[in-house]
Amino acid sequence: MKSRLLGGIAALVLAIIGTALLVVYVQGADARAAQGLNPVKVLVIKEAVPAGTKVEDLGAKVKLEDLPQSAVPAAALASLEEQGGKVTASALQPGEQLLTAKLVSPKELVPGTVPVPNGMEEVTFLLAPERILGGRLEAGDLVTVFSSFKTDDKGNTGLLFHDVLVTAVQKAEPDSSKTSSSPSDSAVAMPNGSAFVTVARGDAEAAKMVFSAEFGTLWFSKQTDKTNKTQPPVMTQGGLYQ
Repeated sequence: MKSRLLGGIAALVLAIIGTALLVVYVQGADARAAQGLNPVKVLVIKEAVPAGTKVEDLGAKVKLEDLPQSAVPAAALASLEEQGGKVTASALQPGEQLLTAKLVSPKELVPGTVPVPNGMEEVTFLLAPERILGGRLEAGDLVTVFSSFKTDDKGNTGLLFHDVLVTAVQKAEPDSSKTSSSPSDSAVAMPNGSAFVTVARGDAEAAKMVFSAEFGTLWFSKQTDKTNKTQPPVMTQGGLYQ
């Protein structure tokens, strides 16, 4: 009887010790996990910011957040100090981290253009309105680029690239005579001819776009922050209805 009682007490003590060790281990694991994230402070955009906004006007439009170091680029800013006199190089969207490249001297910001990202170069294409959303593309937009070729009675269309940055758009003013003057009519004025659209891309990718424009046609579709990016197969007439 006494041995059974001692055995029960020993089992209870072991259970308590085991539970305590488990709690300590879990707490230590949480601490190790938090330490592994290495949270760093970074400025994040709270509300939409137009291109050309002065740094002095950014204070109310940004907030300081702790984010895992692995998710923060080296060029992310944690403070607006030493950025005085600069302006935003392009439009900024809520949730976006503020990067040093997004702030430039007003002298560098040419109206209607955005800076070229490091490592990229610009190339310009003359495109008909129907290939650029009726001429509604603007500098700072991200587009998906498609190429289309026709040979004899056959043709094919394929996706070239996602996330192509439009750095400039040069076009004639819309033809206002082709829109209704009725206040209730929300029709958009017809574009007046083709437009020069300049994009930023690496040299190898730019070469593919030049080839497509020279021997086929290019089509741009405007992306949004919710665009689903897939890799569809090259489209041919034979596979159109499969």
